[in-house]
Amino acid sequence: MLATYTLPILLSIQPVFANTLQEAVSNTIATNPSVLAAANEREAVRQEISQARAGYLPSVDLAVGTGWERTNNPSTNGSVSRNRDEASIQLRQMLFDGLATPNEVKRHTARTDSRSYGVFSVAENTALDAVLAYHNVLRQQTLVELAQTNLEAHQRTHDQITLRSERGVGRGADMEQSLSRLALAQANLVAEQSNLRDAETAYLRVVGVAPTSLTLPESPVAMIPGSVDEAVNQAINNHPTLKAASSDVESAHAQHATARAPFMPRVDFEVRSRHDHNIDGARGRDKDMQAMLRLRYNLLSGGRDTARRQETAYLINQAAEIRNNTHRQVEESVRLSWNAMENANSQLSYLRQHVEAAEKSRDAYQQQFNLGQRTLLDLLDSENEVFRARIAHTNAQYDQLYSHYRIMNSMGMLLESLNVPAPDTAVAISAQNQN
Repeated sequence: MLATYTLPILLSIQPVFANTLQEAVSNTIATNPSVLAAANEREAVRQEISQARAGYLPSVDLAVGTGWERTNNPSTNGSVSRNRDEASIQLRQMLFDGLATPNEVKRHTARTDSRSYGVFSVAENTALDAVLAYHNVLRQQTLVELAQTNLEAHQRTHDQITLRSERGVGRGADMEQSLSRLALAQANLVAEQSNLRDAETAYLRVVGVAPTSLTLPESPVAMIPGSVDEAVNQAINNHPTLKAASSDVESAHAQHATARAPFMPRVDFEVRSRHDHNIDGARGRDKDMQAMLRLRYNLLSGGRDTARRQETAYLINQAAEIRNNTHRQVEESVRLSWNAMENANSQLSYLRQHVEAAEKSRDAYQQQFNLGQRTLLDLLDSENEVFRARIAHTNAQYDQLYSHYRIMNSMGMLLESLNVPAPDTAVAISAQNQN
């Protein structure tokens, strides 16, 4: 058979910027190699449905041959050499194959559905990676600002100590202590700037474009269920990984049904036409045409078909246990995400109090230092305490925000919460047929 094959190429338009979280996730879903690889795998498996459906359609075979033949048989009375030509065409239409074809169509449809849910799962997880990368850039930008503010505060203190020293009212040890803390503040700023560059690099890897003017996204907290049990139930109903495992069970059942086909007869309708020349030493043309109903029934295969049937039964059990394990993993993911959110919620209020208390203490120490009631070391320690408190509070804020998106991902609803459509290949064949 002569045919022309076209290689499908999945292309995506890449925007030149992604300032909002929705834009970043949309660009990630459209361009990330992991998502595109899963989509292409799904499309490849989908072609196996068409291959299985081909069993319903007739097949036509053409055979043509030419060459030389030497024949010695009773009809030739000796050895005869002839130029031999052959030509035949045969059409075969399956009428009954033990239900192998419909079961194979079901099997590959279920496999395609599994890959579709796999695309959805990869898209959800990659979107969560994009959310984390987006938040990390914002987090590090904030930490750089805090480090810059901390450096400026230490610079003001150092300038104050320098002025005192020049007036002869300061101590040399204070100058060295101030200079030491100033150097540490500069080192902290350099470290946070390096962390920001690392976060921007990770963002570029996941999202596909460099971050520019990112804006702080709103939390999807309004979509989070009221209890962890409700979240678990939604995850069981919605999570694509669990749906993929269920589709694998359906595929295994269809494969088990296909394994029954060898125990039943196969019936085909065949039409054959032959046009030969100089066959078996007889000069001249040899033609015939046949139209036949043929039944084929294997009576003994050495136990191969029985063993195949038992094999597919075990594969059903395997797929079912994988689904059960996936169920546990999904529930574990929801509960861990929920614990992370509650932990962040609990810490945040205390860390906010820590910042407020540290700032008040720092301001009081500054006044007391100016009056000579506090040492320089006390003042520098209080400034460093403010810096550390602000860092801890900032990290807790972003941890809390990320935990909300993590819960949505554990329920299989992250893309929905971001109002970002899933790839077309994430839609199951069975869902398309229902629509």
